[in-house]
Amino acid sequence: MRPVPVVFHLGPLQIHTYGIGLALAFWFGFKFLARRLRNNGYEDAWLSTTFVWVVIASIAGARAVHVVANLSYYEAHPSQVLAIWNGGLSSFGGLAVAIPVGLYSAHRRCPELQLVEALDLVAPVLVAAWAVGRFLGPQFMTAGGGKPTNQWFGMYYAGQIGKRIPVPLIQGVECLAIFGILIWIERSLGQRWITRGVVASVAMGLWGLSRFFDEYLWLTYDTGTDAVEIASLCMFAFGSGLAYWRFICRKPIVDDRKILA
Repeated sequence: MRPVPVVFHLGPLQIHTYGIGLALAFWFGFKFLARRLRNNGYEDAWLSTTFVWVVIASIAGARAVHVVANLSYYEAHPSQVLAIWNGGLSSFGGLAVAIPVGLYSAHRRCPELQLVEALDLVAPVLVAAWAVGRFLGPQFMTAGGGKPTNQWFGMYYAGQIGKRIPVPLIQGVECLAIFGILIWIERSLGQRWITRGVVASVAMGLWGLSRFFDEYLWLTYDTGTDAVEIASLCMFAFGSGLAYWRFICRKPIVDDRKILA
């Protein structure tokens, strides 16, 4: 398969395929989270403002971490610092900035939504939206592939020579699998007791583990351990430990909203 065009034109307007993929991922995440809020008895009118801040924070954080991690390149090419349409967004940077900003904004605009419940509600949304973003974002950007390969599943990417491991597609499938696990946990545990924090913790652990193997197997070109792998393992350890603690130390919690209903 030949590379998908990363840029096309509508008259004088230049459109970047990567940007369209990111926009669709954000739109999907917004709609999905609004639905989950309504299904759990919360208003969603406040979400639009919060989501604007989340989008800004995620892009700013993701780009900042990417630039810092590749500082030597951007010192030599300062005009490329803001060129996000060419790719170059750090997953960890986006999460590190967007999640606190989103939680703070949600607390101000919907104070009845508790922190732990907000994390449980948003975790499956993040994973599902990440899958959409992997399928429609990095898949269609310059240099979006992984290590070179001659296998049948290899794909051609703009800006890279030869076939590459289709890492964005692999990551999309991984995120869909994690999403399925989270929804199963949510539905199965929720029928017997409310175990707040387990869904978010499992999401953190599984995503960190998958991110580590993506980096180690498909993306890293040397035998050393890089910062992404270390951060992924830390996320896996923390998420797994927190999920274990929340599940083992659980106490049945009565949902007052269901009683009052």
